[in-house]
Amino acid sequence: MPVSLDKVRTVAPGLVDLYKTARVSLDKRGLGGERAAVYLVLDRSGSMRRYYKDGTVQHLGEQVLALSANLDDDGVVPVVFFDKVAHPVIEVGLTEYRGRIDAEHERLGHMGTTNYAAAMQAVVDHYSRTSPADPALVIFQTDGSPDSRRAAESVLCESSTLPIFWQFIGFGDDEFKFLRKLDELPVPQKRAIDNAGFFEAGSEPMALGDDALFQKLTEEFPGWLGEARAAGIVRP
Repeated sequence: MPVSLDKVRTVAPGLVDLYKTARVSLDKRGLGGERAAVYLVLDRSGSMRRYYKDGTVQHLGEQVLALSANLDDDGVVPVVFFDKVAHPVIEVGLTEYRGRIDAEHERLGHMGTTNYAAAMQAVVDHYSRTSPADPALVIFQTDGSPDSRRAAESVLCESSTLPIFWQFIGFGDDEFKFLRKLDELPVPQKRAIDNAGFFEAGSEPMALGDDALFQKLTEEFPGWLGEARAAGIVRP
């Protein structure tokens, strides 16, 4: 069962509106009643500095937490920050989400480059280690291309036989040619099924609005669920 609205009202009243908006978006996508473990992956490359400073990344964390509360029963989102490395997974929950993304970002200090592959492998390892009963929806935020395109593509393709869907979201003005490539990698030549989606949030992601963001975050997930179940990757 997802986290109830009553519980959100009690432990995280500041998320009630986001929780309700996320629920409506999930219902529109035919995802009402579906269950998923929701992950958040956050870019800490130097060019991301302004999005941490202006609260955009913190707000994305709250949006994802509200989405997760509708899909999972523990009210917790595993979060992976990455720059030149993937930092250890932390958990952000309904009882301690305010300012948590900002505080963790500050604690990590120096901002580096953009190692997609390390962050993606950290998610795969965490998911495999914790063995949740539900599939994973991984929301992967970045504002540019990875240090190694080959390594990132390799992890994506290798994970296509796992119950993990990668939803990439681009911040900023980059052309995101590589993420568009990942989104369109051929099946079955490169991967077992189409296990990734991508959209641009633009240079001012908070201007997108909560409902629009939730709609984009869940646009390709239902199709993947159907294909993954048909292929035996996700249990019926």
